[in-house]
Amino acid sequence: MPDLDTAAIERAVAAVAVPEFGTDLAGAGALIRLEKGGARPAVNVRLALPLARIRAGLETSIAAAAAEAAGCPVDVGVEAVIAAHKPQGTLAPLPAVRNMIAIASGKGGVGKSTTAVNLALALHREGARVGLLDADVYGPSQPLMLGLLGRQPESLDGKTFEPLTAYGIETISVGFLVKEEAPVIWRGPMVTQAVSQLTFQTNWHDLDFLLVDLPPGTGDTQLTLSQKVPLAGVVIVTTPQEIAAQVARRGLRMFEKMGVSVLGVIENMASFVCPSCAHEAPLFGAGGGERLAAECGVPLLGAVPLVASIRAQTDAGCPPVVAEPDGVVAARYASIARQLALALARRPRDQKHLFPRIVVEDRA
Repeated sequence: MPDLDTAAIERAVAAVAVPEFGTDLAGAGALIRLEKGGARPAVNVRLALPLARIRAGLETSIAAAAAEAAGCPVDVGVEAVIAAHKPQGTLAPLPAVRNMIAIASGKGGVGKSTTAVNLALALHREGARVGLLDADVYGPSQPLMLGLLGRQPESLDGKTFEPLTAYGIETISVGFLVKEEAPVIWRGPMVTQAVSQLTFQTNWHDLDFLLVDLPPGTGDTQLTLSQKVPLAGVVIVTTPQEIAAQVARRGLRMFEKMGVSVLGVIENMASFVCPSCAHEAPLFGAGGGERLAAECGVPLLGAVPLVASIRAQTDAGCPPVVAEPDGVVAARYASIARQLALALARRPRDQKHLFPRIVVEDRA
């Protein structure tokens, strides 16, 4: 085995592009471990990203870059480890949930719940273990969107809930606990108590991500989550028009004041796609989400067009990520899910080591 230039190997591996994430391993915060002393050196890479669909291609690229820098063949392994990230204040992550991420909007009608369910499903398709908490107490919509209307969660001990499962993701909602057409006429303290119970008294099962579908606005539910529930971050959903972006800006600033990290902005209904000719037009204006993200110094995670199939499939309990997994809309959500995971991966972790770095070990 030739003498190894570990610095050259580090540079070569760190510069390898992570397919479909728009960054290299260094930018993704990879932990790179080089082992030598065996028949041939080995490079092991750990990433805090869901990698199910890109792992094989990434390993091939790393092997080629490392072999060229080392001057000999190199064994390669890539591991996805979604680490827990530091929540706001002195709160600690839930025992069975590494990262809770709130999906919020300043105003209603921007497609926040549709965005939340498709993001959860897209993250699951990328290889993550995902849950979805429907915290919109007054207007719970996830039971319908996930095809779970009429179902109720079990309680094995009379104190906690077992989440329901749909399309591979765990979910809980007040919509499972009240009759479908019954109005939820609760004052603020009852709402905050319900959200707390759904969060802390649900038996989540080793989740990488728990997305929280919030009600619109900056009221009791948002304050409860910001003060009592450990959030790794929040995503703001808006539509392109200025009035929606203006209200979304208020919501974003509220979370900042509460110490919750804003991971980015999603622009929903960014353009209208004609079902007859596929022409795309900005019915509600253009660039509102991009301007909001730029003004607030956070990334624009992506944009989703206004497509009739999104509404139809979601209303039917089979969102587009499931109904047409290889379709254009599912690809948009997949791209946004990857950018969300990347934005979170770049945040401080609970682990004490720094990213990226290279560790060199001699194997016996």
